[in-house]
Amino acid sequence: MKKKHLTHAKKPHPLTKVWNDYPEILQNDNRILPVPAIEHLIGEIFAPGKFYYYVINFADSTICNHHKDILKIHGLSKYPLHLKEIIDLIHPDDIEFVMEAERMSIEKMKEINGFDYQQELKTSYCFRMRTSKGNYELFHHQALHTYKDENGRLLQAANIHTNIEHITHQNSYIVLVSGINGREDFHQMQWMKHNPSDEPIPVIFTKREVEIINCIAKGYSTCEISDLLNISEETVRTHRKNILRKSDCKNSSELIKKTFEWGYL
Repeated sequence: MKKKHLTHAKKPHPLTKVWNDYPEILQNDNRILPVPAIEHLIGEIFAPGKFYYYVINFADSTICNHHKDILKIHGLSKYPLHLKEIIDLIHPDDIEFVMEAERMSIEKMKEINGFDYQQELKTSYCFRMRTSKGNYELFHHQALHTYKDENGRLLQAANIHTNIEHITHQNSYIVLVSGINGREDFHQMQWMKHNPSDEPIPVIFTKREVEIINCIAKGYSTCEISDLLNISEETVRTHRKNILRKSDCKNSSELIKKTFEWGYL
């Protein structure tokens, strides 16, 4: 029997080869969807640099609700309307990783039964994109799931891209599936084609230390972290000292650089 395709992209792109393997997870019905609460979603991400966002409709791979800075960052004259136009900005050598990162994140959600709470999970990884300067720079990609249908299949997602070239040029080739809105999920997956065997073993942080690192990356103060995690300010300061010591970092800027390179952000 001929396989039923999930999506019917108006402009074909390589990610449909991945998405069409999961018809039970992603929805292919065209329907009018409400605009997601983007500003609320932004509160769940960190963007230590220039960033933009856009919304994907999975049925046909159209995109909408763009942040205006997408034009300036990539030197575009008009807003892209199809996901293919975004993918065409990605370095050709990184396309294989992007496809595999999508597959890895979907498989991880299946493994942890994450589709039951998909809107409380975030996927993130890095790849190079062409900028307005005509060169390729490293971007941090974060995907948040915004709407599902009555059967639990994903209809729409918001993607946030942050230029992190000023922080690091090194891609860890690690895919993260992590919790938002109070969930504590944290799953790191290394792309096996990228062999890290010749690289130093990264520091292993505890779950609480990872939470603190994410708060530091968002620019939160000790007081704000204390309130957010419901721990004392003294405990936050102790964690910060331990994190800097374990990572051999002198300050938060150095910590953010290393934790990007180690795949914690």
